[in-house]
Amino acid sequence: MNNQDKEKNFISAVVYLGQETGDVQGFFTELTARLEEHFAQYELVVVEDCAPAQALELLREFAARQPKPLTILHMSLRQGVEQCMNAGLDISIGDYVYEFDSTKMNWDSSLIWDAYRKAMEGNDIVNVCPSRSGGMSRLFYTLFNRYSGSAYRLRTEAFRLVSRRAINKVHAVSAYLPYRKAAYAASGLKMGTLEYEGQAGQTRDFDLGLNSLLLYTSAGYRVSFGITLTMLVLALVELIYTLAVTVAGHPIEGWTTTMFVITCGFSGLFAIMTLVVKYLSLILDTVFKKQQYFVESIEKIQK
Repeated sequence: MNNQDKEKNFISAVVYLGQETGDVQGFFTELTARLEEHFAQYELVVVEDCAPAQALELLREFAARQPKPLTILHMSLRQGVEQCMNAGLDISIGDYVYEFDSTKMNWDSSLIWDAYRKAMEGNDIVNVCPSRSGGMSRLFYTLFNRYSGSAYRLRTEAFRLVSRRAINKVHAVSAYLPYRKAAYAASGLKMGTLEYEGQAGQTRDFDLGLNSLLLYTSAGYRVSFGITLTMLVLALVELIYTLAVTVAGHPIEGWTTTMFVITCGFSGLFAIMTLVVKYLSLILDTVFKKQQYFVESIEKIQK
């Protein structure tokens, strides 16, 4: 396909390169081939998060053979997928941006073009998802989708394609994006999904999942409210038992007063903690945090 027949939208591909690397040269060879086949203009942005030296050397060897320049964003310390991808998105300039959280390509590279075609149907966010996922992932997304209130159900993804409008909109809401997937789903823009037969290769850490549940869902408040109701029921039972012992005329001296104070005190404590959790969640929703990531240097490799 000559340049005149290729898509004219400028495409950015932001790739996370962490400590768990797959076939680096194989991944970028397939990615570049698909971008070169269908797009007249594109860029590759690699966010290096303390990746092994061997993986970086293979990446530089690959970039030296390519017609298009490749940008490597070196992070000053290990910061995780979400922070690094936010940094990569900030320096990308494409009209549409592919987000690859892993270099493990256990999916067909033709899905890269399929995702773009899906975006041309009016979807600002296109998620490419495997048909199968692990048990912990299913549990997490079940909880997340139940309490998020989003119009779109989230699931495990291999990669996604987002428009510049979607990126700008979520950053206008909050400069700090601890979980991009949830921010895109809550943006109000149209989201599409492509499914392929298989299972995604990347894994997520526990802290990210917990933070996402607290920030983007009402799960934390529901849990604290449930604990409060449970404690109130137990307190009521304890109060009835205390009064029954007192009426029966067999109380231990001082026991009735002590149990009454402890029961009411803990009930009030859990009720106050529920209110505190609710107010903290509101503060997080309205104020949020400023984006924080640390970049050591930017390396541009050109043939």
